[in-house]
Amino acid sequence: MEDYIVGIGKRIREIRKEKGLTISTVAKNAEVSNGLISRIENGRTIPSLPVLLNIISAIETEVASFFNSLPQQGKTAFIVSRKAEYSVIQKEVDAKGFQYKSIFGKSLSSIAFEAVLLEIQPGSERGKVETDAYEFKYILSGSCIYNIRDEEVTLNEGDSIFFDGRIPHVPINRADVPTCMLVIYFFLKDADNL
Repeated sequence: MEDYIVGIGKRIREIRKEKGLTISTVAKNAEVSNGLISRIENGRTIPSLPVLLNIISAIETEVASFFNSLPQQGKTAFIVSRKAEYSVIQKEVDAKGFQYKSIFGKSLSSIAFEAVLLEIQPGSERGKVETDAYEFKYILSGSCIYNIRDEEVTLNEGDSIFFDGRIPHVPINRADVPTCMLVIYFFLKDADNL
């Protein structure tokens, strides 16, 4: 996983320099600090998924193009966002009992998306599948093991994962209660570029 994260930072720096963008410009457009961009580029910190998507937009790159350029063979091919990393957003001042948490959000004009709820019963079985989309999964309740390529990652309530759906994958529910997740599929509008 560490090599993949370092690869993300190097890729951001590479694109930023190719496009003649300064750290300051990218930070301003991504609504983060200059120091954070520098730490990410140097592999000293891991951005949350919403921050990463803001940075990809700020370096004027399509999400699919960014991830396609990362080395895949022998590397981890997914990004996990943990519940503890999500940030609370202040919305209506007078609202009581409402808490908004930023888990994954960005207007992505270059791709279309579809959101679904997926419930996986205990003991369910299915082989690995591939889709023509990037996939974001947010665990609403329960837990599951996500098997992606030859790796397994445990996801609990409040965790999320983002990965290229063209990589063979399958969620496995080894618990004794159903798992419910929000699934968002991101499709390129121009399928030839996927």
